[in-house]
Amino acid sequence: MSSPTRRPVATDDERRALAEWAASGAMAITGRYDGPPLGPPDQLVAGLQHLASVVTDRSAWLGHEVRLDPVAILGERAATGGLGRQGTTSCGGATRLVRAVDGWLAVALPRHEDVELLPAWLGVDRSDDPWATVVAEIGRRPAREAAERAWLLGLPVSELEDQPLAPSPAAPPLAALPVRTTRIHGPVPDPRPLTAMTVIDLTALWAGPLCGHLLTLGGARVVKVESTGRPDGSRRGPADFFDLLNCGKSAVALDLADGHGWDVLRRLLTAADVVIEGSRPRVLEQHGIVAADLVAGGGPRVWVSITGYGRTGPERDRVAFGDDAAVAGGLVVADEAGPCFCADAVADPVAGLAAAAACLDALAVTGRWLVDVAMAGVAASLAGPTLEGEAGGGPNGPLDVAPPRARPVASPGPALGEHTAEVLAGLGVTSWGAQWGGS
Repeated sequence: MSSPTRRPVATDDERRALAEWAASGAMAITGRYDGPPLGPPDQLVAGLQHLASVVTDRSAWLGHEVRLDPVAILGERAATGGLGRQGTTSCGGATRLVRAVDGWLAVALPRHEDVELLPAWLGVDRSDDPWATVVAEIGRRPAREAAERAWLLGLPVSELEDQPLAPSPAAPPLAALPVRTTRIHGPVPDPRPLTAMTVIDLTALWAGPLCGHLLTLGGARVVKVESTGRPDGSRRGPADFFDLLNCGKSAVALDLADGHGWDVLRRLLTAADVVIEGSRPRVLEQHGIVAADLVAGGGPRVWVSITGYGRTGPERDRVAFGDDAAVAGGLVVADEAGPCFCADAVADPVAGLAAAAACLDALAVTGRWLVDVAMAGVAASLAGPTLEGEAGGGPNGPLDVAPPRARPVASPGPALGEHTAEVLAGLGVTSWGAQWGGS
């Protein structure tokens, strides 16, 4: 297992890609904190532009064109949260690239329960400095051995591969996208514009909410559904980032510790045109919610599932976050000292963009579809050698590196459960409005 490679730009397209990377704000958050910002993987900028072009083309076909700067969205969370580049530590600070005997692991410890599992994972006593323990213990072990033990415990750990994960191909007649799209046989839905569609968004944090946000911009009615016991973690801040991704959505909160809450959720899913969810498959299946069955039975036209490693195969229930999933796909950059994280949790925004592109593509084709978006697979489709470029200077010399930026927020995001009573009343569930926390 070797470190990622670098190479000088060689074509006009690569020079333009490097300049766009610098101007977008993504370059400023890529590299070591005490070193120069680094260029992108050579496939990243062109790949993002392709995804954005599908979003624009299909949204226009469905009635309301959505245009965006796909490279700049990589820096929006950093811009709202004041985050910067930290090399082998993620911009958000919860994930690190750690050297093993024969390679590198990405280890994410964003939750208290992840830290609590370190003794079981590494066979050591509790420590006042968890990261020092991780670095010391991983440094004396083979990467795959340490990773496999972490996976058994449900820890978000990934291996930086020499041969990154291959993306799953899309099925014709859809656009070429790094997702797996399966046609589901069932009643053929009547064509309708996106403005006449309802989207149920069960997701949290970044990838899924970004997908829902882009559908909102296209005119869809997007309903954000959260558990009263475990709402979207991005509500904890930065507030501007939550507002950016969720403004314009309706908000429903359900008590999913109660069987009635799951009954109401099934009704919401059945009535939707599109469902976006980011759960590991078994979470919904154990409550009798099977995506393919709902789609085939005349429910959603398109079901979008965003997971770390896809809905099928032995890794379907592995936990993943944006930084470690990017590493699993090989979407990192490199300098003389080795690999660094690329931008901020980059597998999140690229997967969200790919999910929106695939969803709009499927809606434009019509029919019924299951869209399987693996964050690591999307990352793999955009990975490659790091393009070298020099920061500082003017437009005809070394690169001008802009700080990350975020689009203006149109309005505040919805409060938890703000529209519960209104949405459930539309389903004829008026007598339960108070129980579910509606306004």
